[in-house]
Amino acid sequence: MPPPPDARGVDPGFTALPLRELADAALARAADLGCSYADLRVERIREGVRTFRDTSLESSTDHTTVGLAVRVVHDGVWGFASGIGLTTTTAAALAERAVATARVSKPLTPHRVELADEPVHRDATWVSSYEVDPFAVDESERQGRMLELSGALLAAPGVSHTSAMLHWVHENKFFANLAGTTTTQERVRIHPQLTAVSVGDHGFATMRTLAPPVGRGWEYLTGTGWDLDAEVAAIPALLAEHAVAPSVEAGRYDLVIEPSNLFLTIHESIGHATELDRALGYEAAYAGTSFATFDQLGTLHYGSPVMNVTGDRVVDRGLASIGYDDEGVAGTSFDIVSGGTLVGYQLNRQMAAEKDLGPSNGCAYADSPGHIPMQRMPNVSLAADPQGPSTEEMIADVERGIYVVGDKSWSIDMQRYNFQFTGQRFYRIENGRLAGQVKDVAYQATTTDFWRSMEAAGGPETYVLGGVLNCGKGQPGQTAPVSHGCPSALFRGVNVLNTAAEGTA
Repeated sequence: MPPPPDARGVDPGFTALPLRELADAALARAADLGCSYADLRVERIREGVRTFRDTSLESSTDHTTVGLAVRVVHDGVWGFASGIGLTTTTAAALAERAVATARVSKPLTPHRVELADEPVHRDATWVSSYEVDPFAVDESERQGRMLELSGALLAAPGVSHTSAMLHWVHENKFFANLAGTTTTQERVRIHPQLTAVSVGDHGFATMRTLAPPVGRGWEYLTGTGWDLDAEVAAIPALLAEHAVAPSVEAGRYDLVIEPSNLFLTIHESIGHATELDRALGYEAAYAGTSFATFDQLGTLHYGSPVMNVTGDRVVDRGLASIGYDDEGVAGTSFDIVSGGTLVGYQLNRQMAAEKDLGPSNGCAYADSPGHIPMQRMPNVSLAADPQGPSTEEMIADVERGIYVVGDKSWSIDMQRYNFQFTGQRFYRIENGRLAGQVKDVAYQATTTDFWRSMEAAGGPETYVLGGVLNCGKGQPGQTAPVSHGCPSALFRGVNVLNTAAEGTA
């Protein structure tokens, strides 16, 4: 079941739009034209971005998208059309265009579209858990808070320059289909980020905050969910140590990886690899396929027995959390990897029916009214071990290793199999103790070798919900926000590269 809606209700500025009238016009016309399925989405997406250089505003962008989209199945073929005119005439015309598109596409469609069953959800409403809408905050307060943090960072010894970014989104969506489902939803998300730059005899070095993007409001900037002031205060000393740290010696190491780094490895090597459209080859022309092919469902030894991964659309304040997806499917939670074995994929209604997998698990999403919904990643998370060790206990269990904190660059092949990841900070582990930072570190593995080397998942106290706002997929390209929760984890015998040496080889 989807999480309970926030008590505040959906923004009345959105619900005042003629949502039901538009749905009635579009769906009635689609039914008249013989469609076996039809849905309408009306969306309003408000987005703000501010960037800062040292203690000055560098750029300011505000953008609002408002529009509607109609999607149909006509004679077993998808059709789609979108527009910006919020009138019943436009809605009916879009249904006609969608049907025309389906007719043109029929000779190119090898199989009739079938959709998995889904209960009807009438007059459903859902609002994400946030306290203060960032758009309700005065511009002077938004800029002032970021400049306050930038100023504190820049004033610290050893910091030559700073850069900062604040990104926030308020998304409203209305959905209706021929079956009778109607949903009205609201999501708010925000991400502040600050980077310190050091330029000196050591060359050029950077260090940035680890505060993840999150499904919260302005309260995130004032201490709810993350202490930005404390993190900013700690960065200069961490940067100074990083700048003069020795370069790592390449070789095999045991790794203790924090959630601030591991979330991205989950995203790339598990999240994308278990999208069923990718595993079936639908994404081959653009973003690749997956080594985790459908014939391996239930048998692929993805990782060690302590590896348990779920997909969900319901975790509180998750970036991909919703009440209902863009096919009217209720948000849920489901297993992807259980005890190290691949047991599930991310689905939409068409793929669920095509592969006889039961109901969809709610993974259809379009990033704007101008785009058709596709299978997009839910929150994909590695479970903590209820009795698992602390981060300190895992470090104490390593004789020669590296402790990894924060994400940075990464690379992975089109099948999501061969990869390497770097990070913000790396610490040598010697005889169970941290022994100072090293730099120029990248860990390299195949997906299955890496996850099979996981000896321990940390306890619940090590668990953090990270994520990204801009996961890309599809042609035309779409972006989607998605969270990844995980504990700290211990991996044995992972290959570590020296990136400086590799760059000059």
